[in-house]
Amino acid sequence: MTDPRIDAYASLLLDYCCEVRPGETVALHVATPATALARALVRGTLERDAIPALRLVYPEYAQDLVECAGEGFLTSDPALERFEVERADAWIGVSAPTNRRALQAADPAVLGRIEARSRPVREARVETTKWVGTLFPTDAGAQDAGMSLDAFTDFTFAAMHLNDPDPAAAWRALGARQERWIERFSRADVVRIESDGTDLTLRVGGRTWVNSDGKRNMPSGEIFTGPHEGSAEGVVTFDVPSFVAGREVRGVRLRFEGGEVTEASAEVGEDLLLERLRQDDGARRLGELGIGTNTEIDRPTGSTLFDEKIGGTVHLALGRSYPQTGGVNESAIHWDLVRDLRQGGTISLDGEVVQQDGVFRL
Repeated sequence: MTDPRIDAYASLLLDYCCEVRPGETVALHVATPATALARALVRGTLERDAIPALRLVYPEYAQDLVECAGEGFLTSDPALERFEVERADAWIGVSAPTNRRALQAADPAVLGRIEARSRPVREARVETTKWVGTLFPTDAGAQDAGMSLDAFTDFTFAAMHLNDPDPAAAWRALGARQERWIERFSRADVVRIESDGTDLTLRVGGRTWVNSDGKRNMPSGEIFTGPHEGSAEGVVTFDVPSFVAGREVRGVRLRFEGGEVTEASAEVGEDLLLERLRQDDGARRLGELGIGTNTEIDRPTGSTLFDEKIGGTVHLALGRSYPQTGGVNESAIHWDLVRDLRQGGTISLDGEVVQQDGVFRL
C-alpha cells in the first residue's frame, strides 16, 4: 500500500517549494527507488495544468560515471544538461540512495573533475527562480541513520512536517521565526563559535543572511550567509561525520589564518579531505556559515541534507559561496561540515552570546 503521505509530499514540493503554475514546465529528476514519488509528482504537475519533464536516474549512475568516464566526457561541455535546466520553469530533484558506499574506492581526482564539469549546470539551476532538492527514504538511508526503514520514513516525513495537518503552514511558521533571528544576525559583524576543540571567529558585516524555510531544500530549517573570505581565524573541530561520494570523513579539524585553511586533519578520511582542499584556490576558504534550526531532526543520519539542519548545530562549507549572500568565493566544491553545539557550545555576535547549548537567547 502506498503511504498516503506521498501525495502530501508531492503537493508540498509542487505548491509550497516551487509554486507551480499552469503552463509551466517542471523538470523532475528522480532516482528510481523513489518512483512512487515520481508518479505523484507527474500526476500532480498535470493536475496543475503544467508540463512534467521526467528524468529517472538509476542507482549506479554516479558509480558508472566515476569508473568509466574518459577524457571525452570529463572535458566535454554539459550543454544539454544546462539547456534543460535553463528552459525549465521549476526543477525538483529527488535522491534516493541504495548504497552510500558505492564510491568508496573512487579516485578523488576523478570525482573532482566530474564536480567541475557539472558546475555550470549547478550554477544555472541556482539562478532559476524555483528549484528544490529532497531525499526519499530508503533502506540505505535507514541503515546509515541506525533505524528501521519504517522508523526512518517516519523520521524523514516528520522532518518535512508531513504529519502536520498543513505542512506548508508549519514551514511558513518556521520561516517567520527565522526572520526574527536574521534581523539580529544581520546587525552583527563578528561571529564567534566556541565549543570543545573549537574557537573560530568570522566576519559577516554587510553580508546577507538567507532564510532557508523549505523553498530550496526539503527538509530545511537553517539560516546562512557567506562570511568575508579573508576573515576566518582560529580552530574548528567537526564532530558530525560527513559522507563524500560514499566515503566517510570523521573528526575533521581545521585551522584558519587570514581566511584560509593552514592546517587540516581528520581521524577518518584524511586523504580525501586533503585532496578536496587541493581542488582549487577557493577550496581552502569558507563559502558558507549556516545555523541549523529544525528541531524535528535531532540526530545525525549520515545525510548532509538532514544533518546540517539539526537544531542546535552550526555548519561551515569549504568552497563555493552562494551569490545571494554576497559571498564571492569560487570553487568547484561546496562541502558542508557540521559541528554540534548542544552540549557546551556558544555562538556570539560582537561579544554577545546569542545561542547557548543549541538554544537561541534572542
